[in-house]
Amino acid sequence: MIQESSKTILVIEDDAVTRNLFLDGLEAEGFDTIGAENGLIGIQKAQMHLPDLVVCDIFMPDMDGYSVLNTMRQDPLTAIIPFIFLTGSDNKADVRKGMELGADDYITKPSTVEELLRAIAIRLEKQSLLRYWYATKSHQISESIPANKTPSVTSESIFPAIPQLKEVFDYIEANYHRGITLSNVAEAVGYSPAYLTSRVAKKTGETVNGWIVKRRMAAARPLLRDTDQTIEQIATALGYQNACHFSRQFRQHHGLPPKIWRNQNQFSQVVSSKNTNLQVIDTCSQYEDYAPLGQS
Repeated sequence: MIQESSKTILVIEDDAVTRNLFLDGLEAEGFDTIGAENGLIGIQKAQMHLPDLVVCDIFMPDMDGYSVLNTMRQDPLTAIIPFIFLTGSDNKADVRKGMELGADDYITKPSTVEELLRAIAIRLEKQSLLRYWYATKSHQISESIPANKTPSVTSESIFPAIPQLKEVFDYIEANYHRGITLSNVAEAVGYSPAYLTSRVAKKTGETVNGWIVKRRMAAARPLLRDTDQTIEQIATALGYQNACHFSRQFRQHHGLPPKIWRNQNQFSQVVSSKNTNLQVIDTCSQYEDYAPLGQS
């Protein structure tokens, strides 16, 4: 198994034996782990630590796994964290309900640590590939923008061209900077949050809240790279209640806090600009040895 020492896994499981078994197995493979004995504590720890992935039992007292997932998907801070359900039931209706709420995978107990590790590896790899794809696409978009124009990102450059979801993406495009969530989008297009989550996930492999965050990140990059606005000003402009939420989600998507990302990318742009200026100077110097026509 590939070591994932930088990845943090939150396990929400009311059965202490099962919870400790999974925590010990994950730690043995190099993961950082967090345990929670019920859904409410699990949500609190998810919001506090922003783990890379959540493993959660479905049937727990007080707050079941469905409620945990629904709460996390409603919160922009935890909406895009991959989520794997654990359950002792193989009822298809239970599986369908979890997937409609936006679960990424489903493991039936009793299960081994090896089965859990395989499921986690697949989810983390998918997240990594999506992050790379969007980072690459963003770079291509930025390169195509003329230097004398203010960079902007259009909905066409971020959202896939799916006619059935055009209304959804149009609403996100028009309101992503207003602090919207899944509930706002669902109400605007006339669907229940659960149905809309399922519909968008089946078509795109991503949740509604995930697309909201991706749109904000696409707008954040040029603001960080090409303006002198503070992190707080950018966070406010993108609909975040405070800079901490923005910084955490930016780090989730890019692997770096926004300040470090800004320093690296502004430096790269300066170096590129200097190299271009040097080429221009070198080209001009070639002509200095020649006198203009009519002069000697």
